[in-house]
Amino acid sequence: MSQIGVPGIILLVILALLLFGPNKLPELGRAVGRTFREFKDGAREIIADDAPAKKKEEAPQQAVAAEPAKVEDKRLPE
Repeated sequence: MSQIGVPGIILLVILALLLFGPNKLPELGRAVGRTFREFKDGAREIIADDAPAKKKEEAPQQAVAAEPAKVEDKRLPE
């Protein structure tokens, strides 16, 4: 988008005004804003749902790593 520049943005705004009219542009802007907000909320939910699953995967690994240390402590002295 860095190649568009200010003249390109002005041209896009004029084109949007001609295509949709001044009355429809605010409605389109609100619809785009709602869409982005819903996408952002959905992404947060997916990330939040995925985080506990990772913790559950890590917990058994820690327990398995702790078990051999307990077994070594229980050996009979020679």
